[in-house]
Amino acid sequence: MKRTLWLLAAGLIAVLAIPVLLGGTDLIHLLVGFPPGLFALMLGMILTCWVLNGAKLRVLLAGRAGHMGLMRATGTVMATEFAICATPGGSGGPLTLIALLTRRGVRPAQTTAIFAVDQIIDLLFFLCSMILMMIYVITRSIDARLGWMLVVPMTLLCLALLGVILMGRYHRRVLIVTGRLLSRMRISAKLQYAMVRRVLLFKQAFTETLQLPRSALASAFGFGIVHWIVRYSILYVTLYGLGQHLDWAWTFLVQMLSMAAGQLTLLPGGAGGAELSSSALLAPIVGQSSAAAAILIWRAITYYFYLIAGAPIFMLMAGRPLLRKVLEGRKNKAEG
Repeated sequence: MKRTLWLLAAGLIAVLAIPVLLGGTDLIHLLVGFPPGLFALMLGMILTCWVLNGAKLRVLLAGRAGHMGLMRATGTVMATEFAICATPGGSGGPLTLIALLTRRGVRPAQTTAIFAVDQIIDLLFFLCSMILMMIYVITRSIDARLGWMLVVPMTLLCLALLGVILMGRYHRRVLIVTGRLLSRMRISAKLQYAMVRRVLLFKQAFTETLQLPRSALASAFGFGIVHWIVRYSILYVTLYGLGQHLDWAWTFLVQMLSMAAGQLTLLPGGAGGAELSSSALLAPIVGQSSAAAAILIWRAITYYFYLIAGAPIFMLMAGRPLLRKVLEGRKNKAEG
């Protein structure tokens, strides 16, 4: 737990320190002159994102959590995203979602399947977005290096999607091969059986979720698309408030690449990597001070606000015991 708290503290410091160090003396003047109305608008945009994700969660649950209203679903999303922002690599998010939905009668395997489908929706969205961004880079004759920077995450997303398809189609063969490897590693038959049972329960729940009516899956995908469009408009609004008028597609590209870089740091919220990469992409266009101010405001909205608003919701819905468990990174031992 101490290690996670130290990493969280390092992330919080990095989010503030990097833009401050890069911004210089003009940073304070830019921050003071930022329109309060636009800042309030961006907070409202994040609230809209939470509501959209809450609506998506209700669609994917399909009544398996009983009568869950939009407000409770939104609260569940806020608590889960708080755990994602507060833990290295977002590891606490799935654990929090499992714990909250278990209290409403949803089995861990079902929750894991819903989380997996949600991640696949995001994967498809980002894959399509990167293809469109690649076309944007080519047609607008933007620096070719950005095109190469998109190739790597596009390749990884394609491989991830291919892996999901292959696992779904050849899961029995994978289980047989895995069982042989575990036997050679002298893993007990009892533990192997428990692992296979959980995998099969997850596969069944995953299939059930994918067998929802097409209209429901389309609605979930639609909520995901709108959520990411609103979320990735934050930087555009931030730059607009600082007097910088960039194409929305460019700011979308900057956020997509910087958040991908942030994941490599394994610090909570992708701190450090997101700031440095976004600064490298923005500073040549808008200047060092404006880039630093934009990054500071953008991260305050998309990171600090997630922690500040999500913490009381997490404590109200989950409580201190789950917070300790999430920070310690313990694996969920509940039976599927």
